Amino acid sequence: MLGEAVRLIGGTAAIVGGGWALRALQGTPSALGASPVEIGAVAKRSPNYRDGVFVNLEPASETSLSREEQFLLLRDVVGNGPAQRPPKDVPLVTPAVDLPAADLAVTWFGHSSALIEVDGYRILADPIWSDRCSPSRAVGPHRLHPVPAPLEALPAIDAVIISHDHYDHLDIDTVKQLARTQRSKFFVPLGIGAHLRAWHIPDDRIVELDWNESARLGDLTLVCTPARHFSGRFVNRDVTLWSSWAVIGPQHKAFFGGDTGYGKIFADIGAEHGPFDVTLMPIGAYHPGWPDIHMNPEEAVRAHRDVTDRGLLVPIHWATFRLAPHPWSEPVERMLTAATGEGVLVATPRPGERVERMTEASLDAWWRS
Repeated sequence: MLGEAVRLIGGTAAIVGGGWALRALQGTPSALGASPVEIGAVAKRSPNYRDGVFVNLEPASETSLSREEQFLLLRDVVGNGPAQRPPKDVPLVTPAVDLPAADLAVTWFGHSSALIEVDGYRILADPIWSDRCSPSRAVGPHRLHPVPAPLEALPAIDAVIISHDHYDHLDIDTVKQLARTQRSKFFVPLGIGAHLRAWHIPDDRIVELDWNESARLGDLTLVCTPARHFSGRFVNRDVTLWSSWAVIGPQHKAFFGGDTGYGKIFADIGAEHGPFDVTLMPIGAYHPGWPDIHMNPEEAVRAHRDVTDRGLLVPIHWATFRLAPHPWSEPVERMLTAATGEGVLVATPRPGERVERMTEASLDAWWRS
């Protein structure tokens, strides 16, 4: 949906014209990343790449919305009703900077950005520290809460994993700053390496993987697992791959869902790589108009059960950017109801809060006014 919204925002800027359009395009050309030609050389080696695009293992259904319904949906997404915003300032937790890497822990920074600790390694997932998830610094979805800590306050990171190239998951300014302040490599699905190279990230810091390919990081194995989604940073759609990630250590396992619709892929991932001790599952930005590319909260709980018969569910992809017209706190409330019915342990950290106890629920209803 965000890729479609970006195209609509670009069209609006062109219609308005003048100085406003120039301000809206500030930073846009470099943020778009690599061209399809630059990406194609790597993408062509994948069996998941056909006729110039990547395809889902389970095809996503086409939108059933009429043009009038699409217009109303866009109006609701762009709108700013009180139910779509936090009723008060979101409470933040400043992460401790001097803690050793844990055997198993998760620090959620908001949206899908999280620091995952597995067997003494730190993995930073889908980091976005910018004020907007957009190719422009002037228009596009704005943060609903500040980041809990500046990037330079993060401890040493062992790896950065990226799920796909939408702006709320792959942010040019965050990537460049991480490249300057950290020594970690970037583990990305096929094609996204071209974006990083366009942003002057050295080749030796980029590891590109297809679905079900893996890479070693010391004692860890990072597996690029399938997702059911799409990609695109402007008019070119699906020329880079999208993924989830399995982080497998000697003693513990974590699963990062990234951004995905529900499907049988989760049962397959669980059978191949599970059971996981903790999962980070996306619960927000759902709508009946795109049922197969974003999970709803009940599907997120089901996906957790598919990949593990134990462990903790930490919800992501909510609270930080308004990308769908549902009420701001609806995803977490629906997720809690579904998790209770399924007997799934859940943690609901505040942005910046570290979750360490993986064998018990940690419920803090901080979003309720």
